[in-house]
Amino acid sequence: METVSCCSINSHSSFHRYTNFHYHTKTIKSRPSFIVSVFKTPIARRSRKEENPPNVESGNTLLEKVFKKLDKVIVDFLDPPLHLSIDANYILSDNFAPVSELSPTECDVIQGSIPACLNGVYIRNGPNPQFHPNGPHHYFDGDGMVHSIRISNGRATFCSRYVKTNKYLIERQHRSHVVPNVIGGTRGIGPFMARAAVFAARVIFGQYDIINGIGVANTNVSVLGGKVYALCESDIPYAVKVKDDGDVITLGHDDFGGKLSKNMTAHPKIDHKTKEAFAFRYWATKPYLTYFRFDSNGNKQPDVPIFSMEHPSLTHDLAITQKYAIVCETQIGASPMNLIHGGRLVGVDSTKVPRVGVLPRYANDESDMKWFEVPGFNIFHAVNAWDETEEDGSEVVVLVAPNILSVEHFFDRADLIHGSMEKVRINLRTGVVSRKTLSSNNLEFPVINPAFIGKKNKYVYAATSEQSPAKCRMMRVSGVAKLDIAATEENNEIDECTIASRIYGNNCFGGEPFFIARDPEDPNLEEDDGYVVCYVHDESLGVSKFLVMDARSPTLEVVAEVKLPQRVPYGLHGIFIREKDLNEM
Repeated sequence: METVSCCSINSHSSFHRYTNFHYHTKTIKSRPSFIVSVFKTPIARRSRKEENPPNVESGNTLLEKVFKKLDKVIVDFLDPPLHLSIDANYILSDNFAPVSELSPTECDVIQGSIPACLNGVYIRNGPNPQFHPNGPHHYFDGDGMVHSIRISNGRATFCSRYVKTNKYLIERQHRSHVVPNVIGGTRGIGPFMARAAVFAARVIFGQYDIINGIGVANTNVSVLGGKVYALCESDIPYAVKVKDDGDVITLGHDDFGGKLSKNMTAHPKIDHKTKEAFAFRYWATKPYLTYFRFDSNGNKQPDVPIFSMEHPSLTHDLAITQKYAIVCETQIGASPMNLIHGGRLVGVDSTKVPRVGVLPRYANDESDMKWFEVPGFNIFHAVNAWDETEEDGSEVVVLVAPNILSVEHFFDRADLIHGSMEKVRINLRTGVVSRKTLSSNNLEFPVINPAFIGKKNKYVYAATSEQSPAKCRMMRVSGVAKLDIAATEENNEIDECTIASRIYGNNCFGGEPFFIARDPEDPNLEEDDGYVVCYVHDESLGVSKFLVMDARSPTLEVVAEVKLPQRVPYGLHGIFIREKDLNEM
């Protein structure tokens, strides 16, 4: 394992500014899709350009003052004592604090040179609250902001832009939060009902345009049918466009011709060969899960309701093989009983046995859906899956994913959870499920060469969590590890498949790595022939940078280091889009 000094720049210019919020206005709120089940029927959305603000009442009206007063009453008299995990002054400090938008700004390459094959844009999403929360706020509740670095012939241009969601635009006009959040603000039946009532009143009195949704678009970025989307599982996608100068603009909601009337996962899986996308949505009422897909042109195909999912499940991701789509029913889900007992609406049911569901990926209904119990298997992100055949002709599905141990701590004590990389083999004929631990390290945010999605692959790149995380805060990423997940096939006694790693340096932390193939059009290219990129922040110097690492190097050697003109808060998921693909969008 090699350690690299995070930054060689002696700049302290931005450090003190982000130890607390720099905004002077109030709160932002959001939530996962469970809140939208309050509205029982699907709602048709209108597409709207970001420059057209919604027609709602001004934040200075008497009515708005009444609503703000009611919000304060809920915080002061109904909310239970503020837990550290939802205390904004605690969880949104240091490099979890939000930043302002930054227009395209040229960057300095301070080490090495950017490989010519990286012409294009790396764009990563993450929560970035527009206003300072005045009550309970979870890290996942923040407004989506995309941080992009446009690369052209070795030069880099950086940009940070909010995704101009319906929620963002209306709350900007009110200059405070309007939409309640489920993760941070619903502990106990009293606060939940009070916030729901106040929000319903805002809608009735024209304070909020519910037609265009309540999502935050803060989780991921994906390409569907040749268009770029910012995604969050609480809403339908927001189309965005990367301009020639590196700027990112929001084009608006896209309901795919009225065929996507509710929310969808932030993790659609793209078949590299067919360009099809496979997705789903979860819901708080039956059907708890609905599967669907998009053809190569981005045309959404009919829904496939999965009524055999028996309980609500926070199913965050899926995997595909050449034959099947794979979803996981976890112990995390929504239940009103949690509120009655003083807990969160979204909680953990320790009595529930997790299941893995296997459905033909071109299914028109769930008649061929098969479920397999996998005790203690709770995943948020799937690495990959593929098909195999046993000697007796039995079909086998293989799934690789980090299993979240101690999942009961996910919302309140994220510092206590551990991602254990596992390989799960399911014999579809016999129903036998076998499991193998691939790494004992604490790994999450796994990625592979995108060309191998749905096919048997060998290498995985994953973020390694810090050794001593701060209590109740999201864990920071201290480095990146490369795993050879095929090693156990040659020697089943192997229980650690890590073959390369890099630690970012003292007090330096990053996020999700992303693999970029050197030449994805070359059929003879080795699976790991390419680069791993990531945003990294030095908390001592207050400086962020963009790292390019050699994916084949045993130390994941840094081949280029770009100093960024603005701090990049720790975030979630992203994507790299090549120049030729951008030109066709």
